[in-house]
Amino acid sequence: MTPSARAFTVAAVQMRSTEDRKRNLDTADRLAARAAAQGAEVIAFPENVAELRRAGARPRAESPSGSTAGRFSEMAVRHRAFVLAGTIALSGKPGGKPHNASILFDPQGTIVAIYRKMHLFDVAIPGRAEFRESAVIAPGDRPVAAATALGTLGLSICYDLRFPELYRHLALAGSSVLLVPSAFTAYTGRAHWHALLRARAIENLAYVVAPAQWGRHGNGRVSYGHTCVIDPWGRVIAERASGEGVVVARIEPGREQRIRRELPALDHVRRGLLGRAGSRG
Repeated sequence: MTPSARAFTVAAVQMRSTEDRKRNLDTADRLAARAAAQGAEVIAFPENVAELRRAGARPRAESPSGSTAGRFSEMAVRHRAFVLAGTIALSGKPGGKPHNASILFDPQGTIVAIYRKMHLFDVAIPGRAEFRESAVIAPGDRPVAAATALGTLGLSICYDLRFPELYRHLALAGSSVLLVPSAFTAYTGRAHWHALLRARAIENLAYVVAPAQWGRHGNGRVSYGHTCVIDPWGRVIAERASGEGVVVARIEPGREQRIRRELPALDHVRRGLLGRAGSRG
C-alpha cells in the first residue's frame, strides 16, 4: 500500500450538465472556486462535465491538449489543487470512436494521468434506462492508479462501479482514494448507487469520492445525483442529494491505515483467483 503522505481536503462537485459546453465549463469554473475557498486540494468533477448529450449522440472529441482539457488545467493552476476532469471526450484511433476519459491534473496544470472508461454502459431496461454507450464510445483497455504527493488515486468512471475486480486491482496497486465520477441514471441510482459505493469502500478499505450529475438535462436524460464521499469503513461522511454544489470532506490517511491494520483483508487476497486484477502497477 502507498499511503497518503498527509491529510487533505477533497471536494466532489455536483452538476447538471447539458449540451451547452460553454455553460457547463463556466459552471465548473464557478464551482471550482467555491471548492478552493473551502480549502480543497483535490477538486473532482462528474462524468460528462463538459457536455452531456442525448443518449446515442456521439460526443465532440478533442485531444488531451485541446481547449476543454485546457480549462481544467487552468483551474488546477489557479486554485493550486489537483483537478479531476470527471470525463471529457478524447479522440481515439484515426477514424475510430472517441474515449470517455478522466484526466487528472496536478497543481501545476500538468496531466498526471488519463483513464479511459473500460466498461461501457450498454443496458436495456424498457422505459427506465436504455443506453448503448459502445455505439459511440470506444472502451479503454487498462486500469490507472495515479501516484501523487497526496497518495495514490485510483481512477474509474460510473458504470465501472459494477465491476469490483477493477477496484481490487486499484487497491492492490496502492490506491488509498478511489475516484468515481458518474452520471448514474435516476432509476438505477435509487436502487444501487449507495450500495455499490459503500461496497467498493468496504471491500478495498479505501476512501471513495463520487462526484455526480443530477436532475433533468434537457435531452431526455435524468441523473440521480447524491454526490458523496465514503470512508474506508463504509460510512457516508459527506453527501449532496440534489442541486449544483460542492461536497467537501477530509481524507485522513491515519484512519485508513489503522483500519487496514485492524482488518487486514487486502493482505488475505488470494491473488491467484484474480488474474490481471492481482498484479501491481
